[in-house]
Amino acid sequence: MKIGIDVMGGDHAPETVVLGVIQAQPRLATDSRMVLFGDKEQTLAIMAREGFDASKVDIIHTTQVIEMCDHPAKAFQQKPDSSIVVGFHALAKKEIDGLASAGSTGAMLVGAMYTIKQVEGVLRPCISAFIPQLNGGLALLVDAGLNADCKPEILDQFAVLGSIYAKNVLGIENPRVALLSNGEEAEKGNILTLAAHALMKGSKRFNFVGNIEGNKLFSGKIADVIVCDGFVGNIVLKQAEALYVLTQKQGIQNEFFDRFNYENYGGTPVLGVNSTVIIGHGHSSPRAIETMILQTEGVVNAKLAEKVKQAIQS
Repeated sequence: MKIGIDVMGGDHAPETVVLGVIQAQPRLATDSRMVLFGDKEQTLAIMAREGFDASKVDIIHTTQVIEMCDHPAKAFQQKPDSSIVVGFHALAKKEIDGLASAGSTGAMLVGAMYTIKQVEGVLRPCISAFIPQLNGGLALLVDAGLNADCKPEILDQFAVLGSIYAKNVLGIENPRVALLSNGEEAEKGNILTLAAHALMKGSKRFNFVGNIEGNKLFSGKIADVIVCDGFVGNIVLKQAEALYVLTQKQGIQNEFFDRFNYENYGGTPVLGVNSTVIIGHGHSSPRAIETMILQTEGVVNAKLAEKVKQAIQS
């Protein structure tokens, strides 16, 4: 397996990314190898400083960087030798099995749509987020920010995508799917959730358990997959991240709240595209990069993209 890493992606790249690569390397399977896309001179200098054997990875030199402030689509066209663009072309040609980056989310999504493209039949690719549960498990929030405006049939398909992820990566055999709403009753909700509920009820493609309210998101008793549009999902995700920051500022040490630290999860796959694309947090630390790389390996091993393709096209 070859795992592509955008060395130039993230607020503190390439320093934090290369340090994360160094930390991840001994934890990867013996048949997994990282392919780094970015400034070769800077990358080698950091590795030499840390005493890391650079022969353990492959480095593809690139001369351009897509910045966070760049327009994603324009940058993808105007910076052909950037680490993201070169990485995606390698992914499209199957020279690597997955690509991970903590860089521009917009550019990563543009790259996915331009090169490997979405699975035929997928209405909208989406991203997910892990929501810690009081019972020690994790729930999957879909969509976590990619699609701010959705139609009911898109939410219905998010349930399919989320179920495939929960089963094949989280190991949940028959994931419970719930629709995030302002009440548990089927007649509660806005126009979108009411129509989505009607579509999802009785579905044979996933295990729909009805609506879930915001105060039950962390209970672990209702759902393994929580479906909402990306506008609501991103608000929920940011609140969860803020909760962890607040506990740290208050000096609260709690095992459950510690599980809200994004460093534990590293990144999220883009669901609904034809290969493995992992998007990490722009503020990623070396530990978060390490986790992102290990997650990429896990998603490739799970053959998640292929299983999504099979489920949608069947």
